[in-house]
Amino acid sequence: MLNSLFQYEFLQNAFIAGILIGLIAPLLGVFVVVRRLSLIADALSHVTLAGIAASLLLEKKVAGFAGLNPIYLGMGFSVVGSLFIEKLRAVYKHYQELAIPIILSTGIGISVIFISLADGFNTDLFSYLFGSVSAVSKADLSIIIAITIFVLIVVFALYKELFLLSFDEEHADASGIHSKWIHFIFILTVALVIAGSMRIVGILLVSSLMTLPVAASIRIAKGFKQAIFFSVLFGEISVIIGLFLAYYLDLAPGGTIVVLSVLILVLTILWTKLKKG
Repeated sequence: MLNSLFQYEFLQNAFIAGILIGLIAPLLGVFVVVRRLSLIADALSHVTLAGIAASLLLEKKVAGFAGLNPIYLGMGFSVVGSLFIEKLRAVYKHYQELAIPIILSTGIGISVIFISLADGFNTDLFSYLFGSVSAVSKADLSIIIAITIFVLIVVFALYKELFLLSFDEEHADASGIHSKWIHFIFILTVALVIAGSMRIVGILLVSSLMTLPVAASIRIAKGFKQAIFFSVLFGEISVIIGLFLAYYLDLAPGGTIVVLSVLILVLTILWTKLKKG
């Protein structure tokens, strides 16, 4: 693969995109898991799927949308979905977790309608569902780079605020932190990462990359920053080895990356049990 990596542009795009996704997905995933919002990635990924299906439908039925990159509409749907989650969390103040299954169900319903209107699945939609190395274009890579820069700026600039909100929202409010705005920026960032990750991992598997490395890291980490470090490390290991295995064994990259993440999680659980034993 190393020789092919220097020869073929699509492999270079996929490898760079994979490394960037392996960084930002677990990085945000730590805050997502600590705030007990693990299912939010699933909800937004299904809303993103609705956007992708809508874009493919428009491309098929409306001449003016031919050649439009589906990732743009997918990102738009994901951002709108994140806004609705925030709105529903405010509506159901005592049952805020209801916002996530409501949006998830809505995303699935809209996706099925758009897919049926487009006369079923096609190869493009299949690659978005489960990931495709060969599908990563220069435009996709540019979007992922921009999202990565945005994520890093948000995390570094708002680290203290995100940390306080993750562990004690009431104390954060008492400290003068604008929790609503911080949470809005955070969930918007999560929406962008999910939309940007779908080419490599796939829409239906992207939430795994945000939660599995984190689940493994909290088994061995001794602090929050260490949890972030191990989450990113496990994410990168899963992505890099997963892409190599997918290339040599002709496997779906998304599924391979997720299985490796599960394997790392199992190993960390066994390691901690052996240490205790």
